[in-house]
Amino acid sequence: MFPGKDVKALMFVMGKTGLAKNNAYLSEKSHAWGWPALYYSHPSETADELEAAIRAGGFLGVKCYLNRAPEYIPAKEIRIFDFFPKHQLARLNEMGAICMCHIPRDGRLADPVNYNQILEIRREFPKLRLIVAHIGRAYTPEQMGNAFDYLTQEPETMYDFSANCCESVITEALRRVGPKHLMFGTDMPILRMRTHRIEENGTYVNLVPPGLYHDPFGDPHLREVSEEEGKKITFFAYEELLAFKRASKTLGLTKEDVEDVMYNNANNLIEGARKDIYGE
Repeated sequence: MFPGKDVKALMFVMGKTGLAKNNAYLSEKSHAWGWPALYYSHPSETADELEAAIRAGGFLGVKCYLNRAPEYIPAKEIRIFDFFPKHQLARLNEMGAICMCHIPRDGRLADPVNYNQILEIRREFPKLRLIVAHIGRAYTPEQMGNAFDYLTQEPETMYDFSANCCESVITEALRRVGPKHLMFGTDMPILRMRTHRIEENGTYVNLVPPGLYHDPFGDPHLREVSEEEGKKITFFAYEELLAFKRASKTLGLTKEDVEDVMYNNANNLIEGARKDIYGE
């Protein structure tokens, strides 16, 4: 998908079951390929258990997801601390580890609960290498809201724009936090998808070629187009890159700025975590 480019991946697994086996597999492949990886954590783990698992697998930090929160919490009410408890964040902070945070809640980045808990994490755990994935799942301006009026108060947070094709959101993130705090990412294998994303009524819709993706649940974010229009649709990853390119031109980013966003920021984050955790 990126001919002539040297590409690295920051890897992690997903799911609710079989994670011990999956984390072990990931650790094996991370060592074999030399690509960095994050441990898929569970909020029930103690700080000692979490650190032991990270070090045993050679991981550089953690990734978790809202479906790991206690089942008695309604999905719409889940908070970041329900799947990243503070005792774990405190230990990750001591280690200087990476925390890949996919925020919950329907309001996404615009939800005051989310951006206030991000601010709380930054204040209490300043050495934690926090990544807010997908620019806080803000795939439209409405899903971003005025969150950056507050988030710029804690400038050390990193944001990736993986799976984000919203030019205006990427532009605003670059404007407010600067090119040293934004990172390219693909969210593979999702970005292998053929789609053109549009904004509609404050949310997003992925336009896809007819018959290419089976949709048994009637996903409101998925819509088939005509066969003729479907032939013009390219990879999700290219749509994302085009949005970043347009944002870069709007703000007049330099070649060095683009290199930071596309590689240097992530590489520095990864190598900094490696040095802090393992002394390498």
